[in-house]
Amino acid sequence: MPTLRIARDVLLGRRRRFGGDAKAFIRAMTPPLRVMGDIPRIGAEGAVILINHYYAPGFRAWWIALALSAVVETDLHWVMTEAWTYPDRAREQMLTPLSRRLFRRLAQVYGFTSMPPMPPRPWEVAARAAAVRSVLHLARRSPRPAIALAPEGGDAPTGSLMTPPPGAGRFIGLLAAAGLPLSAAGIYEQAGELCLHFGPPVDLTSTDAHDDQRIAGRAMRAIAGCLPEGLRGAYT
Repeated sequence: MPTLRIARDVLLGRRRRFGGDAKAFIRAMTPPLRVMGDIPRIGAEGAVILINHYYAPGFRAWWIALALSAVVETDLHWVMTEAWTYPDRAREQMLTPLSRRLFRRLAQVYGFTSMPPMPPRPWEVAARAAAVRSVLHLARRSPRPAIALAPEGGDAPTGSLMTPPPGAGRFIGLLAAAGLPLSAAGIYEQAGELCLHFGPPVDLTSTDAHDDQRIAGRAMRAIAGCLPEGLRGAYT
């Protein structure tokens, strides 16, 4: 396992390939990752993969990124949170600043884009807009851009799908308008296994790129189709 090398490079700010590190962690999983459906192939036009922000007691969100990055052929550019937030003042004052420093360094080391955490707070609007512009620039200018994101932007206490925050659908629509095909995936635990299920392409034809709610609804229904019925929330 490359854990010590990763810690060293994060401390020193050295660049690493997340796909390679993800493969090392996933290979060591017991039982192994269960993959279902057709893994998206990243063509010349690039791709966007949308996935649920799965939550369960004892499950850590970084396994979402590790699992998806380990099986997709191209290194994925993740849109990740900038910090963890907490409902109580003590942890918010102590742990949120620490997580912000760590996540910014991880984004630097792996070349990801970090965004202010959900739900958006008024003083973070400008930073969130700058992050969106950065991802759109990547989508329009980079060769074969492969972008991954979880539209929900945070954990649902029940583990089932929840409605994405305002603006998530419009963001997805702008990525599609930039020419990137969309596909969906669902990640969850079942019978002691971590399962990753890929679905068909997400169809946004006849949808205005700025129609936030409609696009978010289509994206979440596509993700829901990759999940067991009990995790689909309002998107059954």
